Amino acid sequence: MSDYHPPTDLEEVVNSEIKEWHFHIYFHQRNADQHQAALDLRDAVLRLRRDGAFVAVPLFRVNTDPIGPHPVGSYEIWVPSTSFPSVFSYLCMNRGDLSILVHPLTREERKDHELRNAWIGPPFPLDLSALPVKTEELPIQYPSLKLGYSAPEPEFTLDQRRRIGANLERILKGEKEAAKAPMN
Repeated sequence: MSDYHPPTDLEEVVNSEIKEWHFHIYFHQRNADQHQAALDLRDAVLRLRRDGAFVAVPLFRVNTDPIGPHPVGSYEIWVPSTSFPSVFSYLCMNRGDLSILVHPLTREERKDHELRNAWIGPPFPLDLSALPVKTEELPIQYPSLKLGYSAPEPEFTLDQRRRIGANLERILKGEKEAAKAPMN
């Protein structure tokens, strides 16, 4: 039997919510077709950002060699949690044969890359030896955007979240296939 019990306190869960994410687009740097596909995907993301589809900020540099924990050519795209579903969906549907590492940005960079990650496409082994286990500062990027960890206030208060949750439960009572929330 597991000793792990996921937290269910609303305030604790809301306060620990991940606000910023990285998508690392991987390509075999000596494969000209993959390298070009990665650059084309990057340009598409930049165009869609310009046109308002989502907020996604590719780093200015494209790594044509392994760097940090990343074993092949790659580039990073920063995404605030508010744009995560749109960017994830777009990359799932348009990655071609590229692999994408997705991980949160927290104070625990090694866990983010090793345990809290997801892959779109086949995974690559990472060299985690250079990543810090824990840092004091949140890894805030692009604070001028006032998104992610730099956002001035949460989208919903705790009371608003409770009302939304209660309304969802009321609506879902009539749905046979929806699991019911515990009463306690």
